[in-house]
Amino acid sequence: MVQCDFTGQVAFITGASAGMGAATARAFAEAGAAVALADVNRDAVVRFADELTSKGLRALAIECDVANEQQVADAVAATVEAFGRLDMAFNNAGIMIPPAGAAEESAQAFDSVVAVNLRGVWASMKHELAQMRRQGSGAIVNCSSLGGLVGGSERASYHATKHGVLGQTKSVALEYAPLGVRVNAVCPGTIATPMVDRMSAAGELDVDATLSVTPMARLGDPEEIAAAVLWLCSDAASYVTGVALPVDGGFTAR
Repeated sequence: MVQCDFTGQVAFITGASAGMGAATARAFAEAGAAVALADVNRDAVVRFADELTSKGLRALAIECDVANEQQVADAVAATVEAFGRLDMAFNNAGIMIPPAGAAEESAQAFDSVVAVNLRGVWASMKHELAQMRRQGSGAIVNCSSLGGLVGGSERASYHATKHGVLGQTKSVALEYAPLGVRVNAVCPGTIATPMVDRMSAAGELDVDATLSVTPMARLGDPEEIAAAVLWLCSDAASYVTGVALPVDGGFTAR
């Protein structure tokens, strides 16, 4: 894990109860930050916050559906009320829908993935930026995907949302660079998370086929995404903004 010191700083993470969100929240907390854990699964995020606080780390559990802007606004406000400021954010919450042909996919499926993956990032940044603008500082990392850099058969809607995240990231990075706020994105490849496990079990992802086109020939670890996020939020990346960083075992280099 990248060694960073975030003592006295505050991080806000969406989709924080498992997978990449949990790994990143744990890494921030172990590096000295107070962490606000936002997740739609109340029981899971409370258990995770309890785990962190039992180790002497600072954590706040917040039930939040990022598709609901008011809940996002309330979550950011609760973070600032609890910890006094907001220095870093990892907008990680996202969903995957079952593969579907472009001529067959329902509007309901399209709307559901856009609501979380694209609108959720929009709402999260909107309210994070308002606080960071007041402070004159901050770093935001949005979770895109290798799907934000390439296309994918029968996954047009998902890939559209992840491309959209990169468009938001670059545009906001330009707007907020003069205001002391950096905005970047990570583009994970196929990572060993509960979501990937569910997709594999449902026959929606062929892991062996994925590994065959991944130069490193393995799944990524959530901690490897966390390391990238922490670096992007750290002073080591102080001149980095508007980037889409692939963390994908070489997939998009092909």
